[in-house]
Order: sequence, then C-alpha cells, then structure tokens
Amino acid sequence: MTDDNERGRFTKSQTWRWFKRIAFATLSVLAIAVAVSGFGWWYYHPSFARTDGVVYAMRGDRPLTMDVLQPANPNGLAIAFMVSGGWKSKGPGETPAWMMAPLLRRGYTIFAVCHVSQPESTVMEIIDDVNRSLRYIRYHASNYKIDPERIGVTGGSAGGHLSLMLATCGGLGDPEAEDPIDRERSDVQAVAIFYPVTDLLDMHGSTEDPGDGGPPKSFVKAFGPGATKMESWKPIGRDCSPIYFITNELPPTLIYHGDADTLVPLLQSQRFRDEAEKQNRDVQLVVHPGGAHGWLSMFLDVVRFADWFDQHLAVQPAASATPKAKINTGSKSSPAAE
Repeated sequence: MTDDNERGRFTKSQTWRWFKRIAFATLSVLAIAVAVSGFGWWYYHPSFARTDGVVYAMRGDRPLTMDVLQPANPNGLAIAFMVSGGWKSKGPGETPAWMMAPLLRRGYTIFAVCHVSQPESTVMEIIDDVNRSLRYIRYHASNYKIDPERIGVTGGSAGGHLSLMLATCGGLGDPEAEDPIDRERSDVQAVAIFYPVTDLLDMHGSTEDPGDGGPPKSFVKAFGPGATKMESWKPIGRDCSPIYFITNELPPTLIYHGDADTLVPLLQSQRFRDEAEKQNRDVQLVVHPGGAHGWLSMFLDVVRFADWFDQHLAVQPAASATPKAKINTGSKSSPAAE
C-alpha cells in the first residue's frame, strides 16, 4: 500500500513538472512573439517629419504633387519613390510611410512622387512629369538638405518602369528654359525596384501580351490614340521602353522579381540585365521563388534596398559624368511655383 502511494505521488510530481515545463515554454513563445511584434511595430513606425502635397508642376489644371518624408536623423541623401501601379497614382498623403521605414531609419529623405493617372495622362506624359519631379528635387536640394549628386530611385511595377526610364533617359535640363527648375538634371545615381516593365514591344509570357508586338491589352488607352495603330505604336512603345536606352552611364540597379509573375514576367528583368551586361553595367537581379506580381514579404526586401543605396550612394563620387540629354517623349508639364 505504501509503495502504491509513493508511486502515485511520483506520478503526480512528474506530471506537475511536465506541466510547468510546457507552461514555461508556452509563455516563453508568447513573450518572444510579443517582443518580435512590438519590435516590428516600432521598426516600421520611425520618427520623421512629413509634408504632403508639395506641388512640383502642373499637368493642365491638375497639380502634380509629392509627399516629402524627412527622417529624424538625416544622412543628406534622397530617394525618389515612384508612386505608381498600372501607371495609376495616389493623392497627397496617401502613401503609407511604413513602406519606406527601412530607408527612413537609415536617414534617407523620401520624395514620394505622384502623377496624374492614366488614361487622363498618357504614359509619355507621366514619364515627362517624373523627370520634372527629379529636377524639382535637385533645384530645392539645399532646402531639403540633400546632396543633389546622390539621389536614388525606387518603385514597383509601373513605378519600377518609371524608375528605369529615369535611370536610362534622365539627363540634362534645358539651359535656356525660362523656369530655372527645368534647367536642372533629372538623372539618378542608384536604382532599387520591384518587377519593372522594360520592353513594351515584347511582352512575351505576359497575360497582357497581344501577341503581335502591340500595346499591353488592358492599357491601350494609357498610351494615347496613337497606340491603336501599329505604325504609330511602334515608336511610342520603343520610346517608353527603358531596355532600348541602356548605355554605359546606367547607374547601379537592383531588381527583385518573382518567377511566377504572369503580368510582368521575369523575362522582362532578365533581358534588361543581359542588355546591361553588354555595357558592363551593374544590374543585380534577385529572383523571388514562387513570387507573383507582389508577395507578402516585400516589406523585408526594402531592407535590402536600403543596403543597396548605402553601398552606392553613401560614398561621395569623385567626379560626376556629364549626364546624357533627356529623351523627348513629346509632352511637357507646366511649371509649378518655385
């Protein structure tokens, strides 16, 4: 009988020890989860000053605006964020700051550039307008305490396309322009983007591919009436495709692209990288396995973008090459007030 009592007490003691261990492990996991989520919330809510709706030009009677996010501890460098998806943009104050948190924490001043959405504006006009935005940023560099010789650009999809148009075609302003902003350059010194369109004349593998080299099926109106006829579409499509303007002045470029993207296939970025290699330019392509046109962990990839900009913008260039003349896409925005 005594032995049975002792065995019972042993069993209860053993059960209690296991219960305490499981409870401790569970509480530890919960504590870690709370700590991680708390850190994540803190990390993606950095301290910064925000000025929304800064007008950089006019498109007809529509103001073209950018939101300026200035970090608590600026590093003197700037990133232009092309706010565009399907060549549609947002309004003042609508760009969430948490998307740019890794850059703000590194000290980058962010210029979230918006444009008039297609089809109200054509893609050609949008390209002109984002060039204007870079000229505006440079003209006001001293006001924002940034280095006009070290500006990066970022965006995704259409925003990636616009970023590459700046990287390949951005350049000299017009020295005779009445508006001093238009005398400034629109080139960029580093690029980090997601899944860009690079060749509008060859959308092979895309759900938007018409099969005959014509404009993307759902975006014909975005390129104006000329896109409805093949003979006029060809020069439009070429002028709006960064792959045809790669030179030995292409800035260092980082591209993240999913291998399951059916809207903008990975081939678009692979071909751009391959063409850049012919010019001995630095284009790094990171393939996201299983990634479609966007993936849940993209916000973590922006940390790698920050690393890329640190690598290529943080060191003052010894001498700036003379930028190339800007490709004329045939439509100009009106100046904004200085």
